[in-house]
Amino acid sequence: MEISCLWESEPCECKKAGRVFTLFICRAQSFSLNPSLSVYLHMTKFRKLGRPTGHRMSMLRTMVSQLVKHERIETKVAKAKEVRRLADNMVQLGKEGTLSAARQAAAFVRGDDVLHKLFTELAFRYKDRAGGYTRLLRTRIRVGDAAPMAYIEFIDRENELRQSKPPAPQPLQRPSLDPWTRSRLCRQFAPPKEEKNS
Repeated sequence: MEISCLWESEPCECKKAGRVFTLFICRAQSFSLNPSLSVYLHMTKFRKLGRPTGHRMSMLRTMVSQLVKHERIETKVAKAKEVRRLADNMVQLGKEGTLSAARQAAAFVRGDDVLHKLFTELAFRYKDRAGGYTRLLRTRIRVGDAAPMAYIEFIDRENELRQSKPPAPQPLQRPSLDPWTRSRLCRQFAPPKEEKNS
C-alpha cells in the first residue's frame, strides 16, 4: 500500500485482508515549508519525561519526598516543574489535616518522617498562604549534556536563596444581605432618575 503526502485531507480506500478501510490522509508536508499547518499538542496535561508511567511516577514520588525532607533539591528544569505541581498538592493535603488527606499523602510520599513533617511543620508554616509553596530558580547548564538545571525549594524557610513575598491579604468579606434589604439599599442609593420634559 502506497500513501503519498497530500496538501489537503482526503479520504482514500485501501484493501487489506479482504476488508476496505477508509484512511484520512492529512497534510504530511514539512511544517517549516507551510506555515499554515498547525501543530496540536493534545493530551499533554503533564510531562512524560521520556520514561514509562511506572518509572516516571516512582521517580517523582522520590523527588517530592526528598524535597519535603531537605526543602531544596537541584534537578533538571522539566522535572522541577513536575515536582513543583505535585509538592504543592502534598502541602495542600497537609494543610487539610484530615484522615483522608493523610491516607492520600501516605500513598504518595515515601517515609513516615516525610509524612510527619508534611502534616506538622509545613502545614503550620503555610497556614496563611493560599498556594505557591515552592519556588523554581534556574541555576546553570550542566556540563555533561547541556541540560538546564534548577533549584526547587520551599519558600519561607531558613537559608532560602531568595526572600519570598509576604502572603497576599485576604479580601474583606462584606456581610451578605438578604434580597429584601439589598433591593431597598439599591433603590435608596441609586442615582436619581431624570425626568423627561415634553
